[in-house]
Amino acid sequence: MGEGVPTLSLAAGETDAAGFAAALGGSFERYGFAIVADHGIDPGLIAAADATARAFFALPEAEKRRWLVPGTGGARGYTPFGIETAKDAAASDLKEFWHVGRDLPPGHRFAAMMPPNVWPDVAGFRAAQTALFAAFDEAGGRLLGAIGRHLGLAPGWFDDAVAEGNSVLRLLHYPPLDPAAGAAVRAGAHEDINAITLLLGAEEAGLELLTREGDWLAVSPPPGALVVNVGDMLQRLTAGRLRSTTHRVANPAAARAGVARYSMPFFLHFRPDFLIAPLGEGGEPPISADDYLRQRLREIGLL
Repeated sequence: MGEGVPTLSLAAGETDAAGFAAALGGSFERYGFAIVADHGIDPGLIAAADATARAFFALPEAEKRRWLVPGTGGARGYTPFGIETAKDAAASDLKEFWHVGRDLPPGHRFAAMMPPNVWPDVAGFRAAQTALFAAFDEAGGRLLGAIGRHLGLAPGWFDDAVAEGNSVLRLLHYPPLDPAAGAAVRAGAHEDINAITLLLGAEEAGLELLTREGDWLAVSPPPGALVVNVGDMLQRLTAGRLRSTTHRVANPAAARAGVARYSMPFFLHFRPDFLIAPLGEGGEPPISADDYLRQRLREIGLL
């Protein structure tokens, strides 16, 4: 097809905010995705978070299952293989993952909707993942500022919407492909629930988006760059102007079937009581971010 998702520089947006916002918005309107380099997340921090995640996934299955938190829809801690299933898919995804959420003080008004974190007995894990969560949160706020500019909203419009947002850092492990996997895939075709997703670790081939023309297009970021995509909440908020694009993680080619895949997506969410009401004409009825999240988690088998 001779096309690909463009790579943009978030640092360049500091000197040309209008140009960056137009390029980011244009990429979202064409693909629902953008690749963002120069995002400011420290490479050393990324390496530490990656190393401690791999150390956790290397633990025995029984040890990992100590950190399974029942009744939370996988909101915190460990989710083993065979749980998450793409909507309408026949088989569960070939992955296991860990979720880190926002730390809240005791008695916080969102405590019932945002459970406390749990931490495994892996050296350096808590410090690295907490720091990466904060770095993702900051980068996500900068990107939302550009999205707001593209949409013609007042400066800082998204700030209150995501303050104390129910965002989640997911640490993902896709193991080497088992020949007995059958029809199962690493991650079936789906759309993300949240506002925007920021993904690190997509250099290993597999991530693909479905174009408007109905073709699967590989998303291939340069080393260290973020893959950023629109989620269903932002699509709903913008009455479809920015679209949440179907994507998947395809199984590897035979030459890479024996290689595990690790990645770290950050699902940036609105605060639980934020009302997702369409900014433009048409659109769906208003719904709170928490009600929408729970509705969707039931659809994919996590609640």
